[in-house]
Amino acid sequence: MEVIIPAIIQGLCYAAMAFGIYLTLRIFNIPDITTDGSYTLGGVVAAILISNHWHPAVALPIVLAAGALAGVATGLIHTQLKLHPLLAGILVMTSLYSINLFIMGRPNIPLINEASIFNGSTSFNMLLAAMFSIILLLLLFWLMKTDFGIAMRATGSNELMVKAMGININLMKIAGLAIANALTALSGYLMVQYQGFADINMGIGIVIAGLAAVILGESFAVFFKSSSIFSALITVLLGSVLFRLLLAFALLAGVPPQMLKLLTAVLVLLAAGVFKFIFKPAQ
Repeated sequence: MEVIIPAIIQGLCYAAMAFGIYLTLRIFNIPDITTDGSYTLGGVVAAILISNHWHPAVALPIVLAAGALAGVATGLIHTQLKLHPLLAGILVMTSLYSINLFIMGRPNIPLINEASIFNGSTSFNMLLAAMFSIILLLLLFWLMKTDFGIAMRATGSNELMVKAMGININLMKIAGLAIANALTALSGYLMVQYQGFADINMGIGIVIAGLAAVILGESFAVFFKSSSIFSALITVLLGSVLFRLLLAFALLAGVPPQMLKLLTAVLVLLAAGVFKFIFKPAQ
């Protein structure tokens, strides 16, 4: 349980990022690599403010705004400069590494003895992380049901039809990327408080972890009879927790920590390939 409970809490903290990747990848069909930079940005901004004795609740909207700005930058590069969204995300991610290091002033920031939302017992911390995840799930479900959310979903499905209806598809993409990266920054905000420090390299490869959560969730979505947005969001949340549990079990089984990145890649391949092949007849 010493490994399992922290893994569940981490999975719940990463759920916001998984929701963001689901939004860009499944709603807009955009492979957004900005995630690696905006996750670190959220953690860095939170660490700077909290280490300067700002209350975490006051730091939260600033973190969300910072993540949203990163998404807006990617959206503007993609829509206004007509660059492929993958390249736009790589450019912003690369820029954010220097920006994050400039904000930090050093490679890492410890948050020992600083205010944190995770200062309670293990049970309280897990309940708090679950509360964040459930609130986000409900807010996203509500957003997807609004006219704005329906317009975003339609943009990802058929841009030509949406454009013919007079909807600004560029604005929809920028808004979607802003929301997704604000969610990713929120994950960074939660994780630096849970782990007690921010590090300039904390976001490297994090997009793969989020992708793994989304794909793992979709792999056992067969157990849900509904194909609604609500069930999709639930599977993303479950996938985020499941992925962290799988890594925890791997560590318990004796897998060296330096092999976890390889294990992550293998899990994504299994989820995307073998699992979908197995469940295909039942769909």
